[in-house]
Amino acid sequence: MKTKYIIFLLLICFVINAQAQEFKYANPKDMALFPQRNETRDMRKLSGIWKFKKDENNIGISEKWYNGLTGFKSIAVPGSWNDQFTDMRDYRDWVWYETEYNIPGSWKGEQVYLRIGEASYAAKVWVNGHPVGMHEGGFVPFAFDVTPFVNWDGSNRISIQVENSIKPNRLPGDGVNNIAVSEYDIFPYAGLNRDVWLYSVPSEVSIKDITIRPDIKEKDGILNIMVELSRNNNIGGQLVVSGDGKQIEKNIKFEDGHAQVSIKIPNAKLWSPDNPFLYTVAVRIGGKKKTIDVYSLETGIRTITTDNKNILLNGKPIKLRGFGKQQDFPIYGRGSTLPAMVKDIELLKWMGANTFRTSDYPHDEMNYHIADKEGILIIDETPAIGLFSTIDTTALKKIENISYQYLTEMILRDKNHPSVIMWSLANGPKNTILNNAEGQGQEIAYDLFAKYINKAKEIDPTRLVMFMGDEDGFTDWFGLSDVICINRFEGWSKSNGQIAEGVKNVCKELDNLHKTFNKPCLLTQFGASSIAGEHALQPEMYSEEYQKSLIKAYLDMANTKDYISGMIISNFADYKTPQSIIRLRGYNTKGVFTRDRRPKAAAQIIRERWNLDKTKY
Repeated sequence: MKTKYIIFLLLICFVINAQAQEFKYANPKDMALFPQRNETRDMRKLSGIWKFKKDENNIGISEKWYNGLTGFKSIAVPGSWNDQFTDMRDYRDWVWYETEYNIPGSWKGEQVYLRIGEASYAAKVWVNGHPVGMHEGGFVPFAFDVTPFVNWDGSNRISIQVENSIKPNRLPGDGVNNIAVSEYDIFPYAGLNRDVWLYSVPSEVSIKDITIRPDIKEKDGILNIMVELSRNNNIGGQLVVSGDGKQIEKNIKFEDGHAQVSIKIPNAKLWSPDNPFLYTVAVRIGGKKKTIDVYSLETGIRTITTDNKNILLNGKPIKLRGFGKQQDFPIYGRGSTLPAMVKDIELLKWMGANTFRTSDYPHDEMNYHIADKEGILIIDETPAIGLFSTIDTTALKKIENISYQYLTEMILRDKNHPSVIMWSLANGPKNTILNNAEGQGQEIAYDLFAKYINKAKEIDPTRLVMFMGDEDGFTDWFGLSDVICINRFEGWSKSNGQIAEGVKNVCKELDNLHKTFNKPCLLTQFGASSIAGEHALQPEMYSEEYQKSLIKAYLDMANTKDYISGMIISNFADYKTPQSIIRLRGYNTKGVFTRDRRPKAAAQIIRERWNLDKTKY
């Protein structure tokens, strides 16, 4: 009897230990710099065909699937699982990914990092069966130092457990039956949607992060550059800025692993959509005889500010003309594909657009690199849709924490891109927090949002900060933002079929908002659905003619208002949504292109207008 009792206790301990692995949370600083190959660093892309297995009962950890998958399928990475398999469109629970890779012997003695471009929505990572770390939140990368777990004499197994459940304490928010999404109108694509990398950095000390804040003084460009090392080291180094036939060098000295340098570039070429000129910034650490680490990146010199009517790029008014844009493409789902990124930028330029919103989440970082080179402005957006729509105070605290995490990760990743001119912190935030005994729910929501905006300005004081107000009616929050941005579908979801009436209502509202807050205004969402090939002699809802007429009427109205600094049409292309009686075939068809990028009539009229006169809408 005693022996049986001991065996029983041992079994309990075994089960507990099997499920009690410790996972550290990803440090955002570990992913701040994109992997790079140079004289001190190396990288390997792990994207390709991986092993894949459903875990509907969430038994993978207890059964130690991290020691090797059996009964698996093949899956493409990057790519959403929803469109790759016939039975996984609406699957939202646990899955496992696995691949194997031989790490180059030349990396021995270096630090090895694993960087995952995105795992929607939460992930745990193992290397060779060892728990490495975890991350919550899709749409942004995360990385781990995996050096202690590397097998230098053979292949290395990388196992990633992913799940994509919608919960009230996540962003985006709550759902219905875990499939149909209540707070956002994008399909909840899941999985490893972006590239996965292994890369090496010097183990002695390495460059951890670089922050570049540009400025302009008369004809000179200023680059204020902050460098952070992986350790509190007082090493020396050199900084080199090159471009336009110039090369400016400056010695740098680190104190406790940090250095700050200001570089003046005489008669600098300023970055703009008309001239997207990029300078190269290279940071080198070490002595004259030995380079320990080096990292280089491209950036532009430009400023973005406002007066009471205009957004000012390099001190001059600019009109933002563009679209809300999702990462969404047939078969890939939200998976990254470079040809689609290049094609979309080309189509924006074809129409004469200069801007896009990353609706409704940060996009793959390669989009930003292309936009830097091609002169496209970006409104970079967190997935904080609804934001304070929950009435659960415990969930609210979790949302507050994840909002700060997203904000930090997005800015860390994108802060050096000249194309990024605004941080969009929320789409349609709510002030519907459950009132406390004193009835202070709305006051609490306001205070939380004020802290959120102040945090963004603290992390990055060089860009504009905004949010997009929906039609709930409260406006006092606009006093917190740098510009007034509203989403309005008058003439479509309101004033159905009455374009003139809808535009009149929006016109009146904009006048009142500008009079109240004395800030430049943007329409960040407006438009109408249309079915490609659906026509009507007189504009009727869902016809291409109606969509074209509504967009034209809004643009005409904007040209009569000198305080309107941006018109962002919803949407660039049709995209997949959850099933709904208002979403024919499960698509939002507000795009001026079809999902496979065929132009509708609206795209043609926009092309005619925006290429004719760049100073108007």
